[in-house]
Amino acid sequence: MFSVTKVYSDVNGDSHFEDISIDLKEAGTIGRLSDTYPANGVIFREVEPTYDFDFHTAPQKQYIILIDGEIEIETSLGVKRNFKGGDILLMEDTKGKGHRTRNVTPIKRKSIFITLPE
Repeated sequence: MFSVTKVYSDVNGDSHFEDISIDLKEAGTIGRLSDTYPANGVIFREVEPTYDFDFHTAPQKQYIILIDGEIEIETSLGVKRNFKGGDILLMEDTKGKGHRTRNVTPIKRKSIFITLPE
């Protein structure tokens, strides 16, 4: 099972966290696999150690896989959670008040975005 943290907006436009799981099925000698999920593209990103992006919405529905470093995400309601290399986020707050993201570890941080169909 993979653990993923979803960031989404409610009907009032407020952003929230939700922990979800992606089930895996036995696939023999190659391990356990999830179902296939559709994707539009892959984006590789690196940000500066001083990265601190004020409240914003996700530009599209997307997974973010953190490669290294540590970030803090704050919802519009002031709830904060930290995420580090290896964590997976599902960003669905494409409308509303958005979220804030900042580097916690002062390093150039790498991540991968997997953009999803609407």
